[in-house]
Amino acid sequence: MGLMKPARAVTRRPLPGSPFSAPKAPPVKVFTLGDRVTHDRYGLGEVIGVEEDIAVLVKFGAQQVRVTAPFARMSSL
Repeated sequence: MGLMKPARAVTRRPLPGSPFSAPKAPPVKVFTLGDRVTHDRYGLGEVIGVEEDIAVLVKFGAQQVRVTAPFARMSSL
């Protein structure tokens, strides 16, 4: 009998045009002071503070809320 090579675990690289390639993260939304925004939970508001790519402070009526990135539930008007 001949000797067989041991099996190796091979990680497969996705092809550049493959529909099975690794998913890409959506770009982080950018907000500036004074932007009018809408939030799925809190409604309409205004940006009153910005922490670069981390969070924004938004005034929704009488309350202030710190919304953290990636801001999936918030959009600019």
